[in-house]
Order: sequence, then structure tokens, then C-alpha cells
Amino acid sequence: MTRAIAAGVGTAVFAGALWMTSAGITEGTRKSRDADPAALAAFKRVASVLESPRCMNCHPRGDRPMQGDDRHVHLMNVQRGRSDKGLPAMTCSTCHQGHNIDSAGIPGAPHWQLAPKSMGWTGLNRGQLCRTLLDRSKNGGRTPAALLKHMTRDALVRWAWHPGAGRTPPPISADELKRALEVWVNAGAPCPQ
Repeated sequence: MTRAIAAGVGTAVFAGALWMTSAGITEGTRKSRDADPAALAAFKRVASVLESPRCMNCHPRGDRPMQGDDRHVHLMNVQRGRSDKGLPAMTCSTCHQGHNIDSAGIPGAPHWQLAPKSMGWTGLNRGQLCRTLLDRSKNGGRTPAALLKHMTRDALVRWAWHPGAGRTPPPISADELKRALEVWVNAGAPCPQ
């Protein structure tokens, strides 16, 4: 009889989970429905930075980075390469140094390279972007607190607000990004649907 009850409970749990999934009621959906509106508004501000050319150009889902405010394909057939730093004969550091070279129009910052392909954001809506950002199997194992640290202290990320001549910085300041990240992370990092 105990086995029959356990089997019945297991079947009921499975059926309920199946119904919730088919009805669109998943943990992520519930989390976004119940989320603090201020936290979702904060993520919207974070996303405005992540969707800017300063971030998107080096977060492609494919193997070709973009460049410029118009996000055109990087000139000279630049490719991702195995380590996200370009192909052997043309690594990122061949041109991109640890600082901007405005006289040549070349941006630069410490450890210049593409983000891993798993962190490509091109074509994602804000809900997908949020879930990708939080997915530790894609983001280098970072917790929300570690993401906050990365996005506010990493020299390459901070370069976005000092992009050199002819490049537009993100739409909000680095300090505004930090405040928005803190609100979002402290509220449990909810994602929009």
C-alpha cells in the first residue's frame, strides 16, 4: 500500500509539473510575475547598457564581432578564434592595446577580447538576455553578486564609459548602472518575461 501511495503521489507531482510547464507557470515566470516592479525597472536600466553598442559589439552570438555605433561587422575579416581573442595570425591584441589609440581610431582596454560565445546577446529579448546573464553555465559561474562586481569593476567593462573618440558611451552612467544592479541583485535578480 505504501508503494501505491508513493506511486500515486509521484504521478500527481509529475502531472502537476507537466501542467505548470505547459501552462507557462515555471519558476522564471512566477519569479517575474511576483517580482518587485522597482527591480524589473532596475533591470530595464541594466539592459539599456547591455544592449548598447559598447557591450553588444563584443557579445556576438556568432564568430564575428561588430564595431562602431552602427554595429557593422568588424573590418578585416576579424574572427572569434578558439580562445575568444581572434585567430592566431590576427589576435585582438594585434591592434587593441591596453588603452585607446585615438590617433588611429582604435579602442583599447586591458584584456581586450570577445565575450565567450555562451554570453552572446545579439537578437535576444530582455527576458532572454536576463536569463542568459544569470545562467551560471554560460556566465563563467558567476552569481548575481559576482555579476555586479564584474559589471562595475572589470577594466574592460568600465572602458565602455571611456570608449575613445567617435564612440558613444552607454545611455546611463557607470554609477547609475551600479545603483540599478544593486537594486536588481538585492531583489533576487528577477527577469522580465
